[in-house]
Amino acid sequence: MRRISFFFSLILITLLTGQYAEGKWKKLAGKDLNAWTQINGTATFILEKGIVTGTTVLNSPNSFLCTKEKYGDFILEFDTWIDPQLNSGVQFRSESLAEYQNGRVHGYQVEIDPSERAWSGGIYDEARRGWMYTLDNNPKGRKAFRPGEWNHYRLEAIGNSIRTWVNGIPCADVVDYLTPSGFIALQVHSIGEDKSKAGLQVKWKNIRIMTENLSKYATPYSDIIPQTSFLDNTLTEREKKEGWRLLFDGTTSKGWMNARTKTFPVSGWEIHDGILSVSPETKAQGGGGDIVSIDKFSNFELIVDFRYAKGANSGIKYFVDTESDNGSLASIGCEYQVLDDRNHPDAKAGVGGNRTLAGLYDLIAPQNKRDNGIDIWNRATIVVNGNKVQHWLNGMMTVEYERGTDAWKELVAKSKFKTSPGFGEVQEGRILLQDHGDKVSFKNIKIRSL
Repeated sequence: MRRISFFFSLILITLLTGQYAEGKWKKLAGKDLNAWTQINGTATFILEKGIVTGTTVLNSPNSFLCTKEKYGDFILEFDTWIDPQLNSGVQFRSESLAEYQNGRVHGYQVEIDPSERAWSGGIYDEARRGWMYTLDNNPKGRKAFRPGEWNHYRLEAIGNSIRTWVNGIPCADVVDYLTPSGFIALQVHSIGEDKSKAGLQVKWKNIRIMTENLSKYATPYSDIIPQTSFLDNTLTEREKKEGWRLLFDGTTSKGWMNARTKTFPVSGWEIHDGILSVSPETKAQGGGGDIVSIDKFSNFELIVDFRYAKGANSGIKYFVDTESDNGSLASIGCEYQVLDDRNHPDAKAGVGGNRTLAGLYDLIAPQNKRDNGIDIWNRATIVVNGNKVQHWLNGMMTVEYERGTDAWKELVAKSKFKTSPGFGEVQEGRILLQDHGDKVSFKNIKIRSL
């Protein structure tokens, strides 16, 4: 009897230990949807045999089935199937507040994207900052989702780290602080008046969440996919290891100077709450002007978060030479255009849109861009590797070109820079933030050498 009792005790311990090893999961959609509430749109949600099905309807905004409970740190898993004509997502750490766009759901979303774009597992900031993590820099992640099949998602939101997997393949690695907690929501995307998409479905099953002992059950960190951080003027440990450094510390003008006077302007620029801004209302005679980095750079990756006011014009220039010809070229360089395309007349000047946001000013028009709009932060990325250059806006490449070629020289010859010998062909130069007399702000300015 003692041996039998010991045997069963051993089995019980093994079972309990095995259950504990997988963590304590909570089902979010069991026998009914009483723990959920629908917000914003009128798409239908039903639960049958453990499957939540959302169905599109005409003339409805995005519809969200939201948990009544809010979650901060957690590990979330679910399986999903979606009609290939739709896209969808699962909100997390999200909110619906009367004072914010009349209760519109806003916050983080993990993407469900069966299209050729293939950004499933990416992170979108619904009704706020737009795309935070596309999969354009993660080719293996883009292949993870299998259209027309059930796909398994895992999301780990722990502290300021947000990581996703689709079918076990790493897709997104974001570091952000904006919303520490909120509800989880299943989205049925708006189809507007498109009758061909009425009645299409997206489904979820096996929705479960873990909120305890997360450090024990979180996936060990790996740097096999790029990390994107939105921490204000702060580097993550990984960024430090990868050679990033801040060009703006968030509190002082250290590392910057007026392009001509070689000192930082006493007026016209201001630093407040971690933000560096062109401030036309404070500009005194002789104040302000373009500012440049004290250091020079050759091969680099530069990230700058920027925000523009209505009708504003500015730019981020690189390969700026402040010394040649007694400083006559101090504000000349290749320019990542910053512009309110909707309201500034320069958007219609130039040729074929080559003076619009995220383009190479007066030379190459941007493609495939997504502008977050007035008074909302956008992220510019400039990558220079030898003579090859890329512009990115909010995770999407907008411009790619090669300096020094015959094609490049032909572009320059037809531009306003045709009288600047060797324009854009220097091997080293400063970074410039332009004062065009309009309200524009910058933060999270960081760079690494390539």
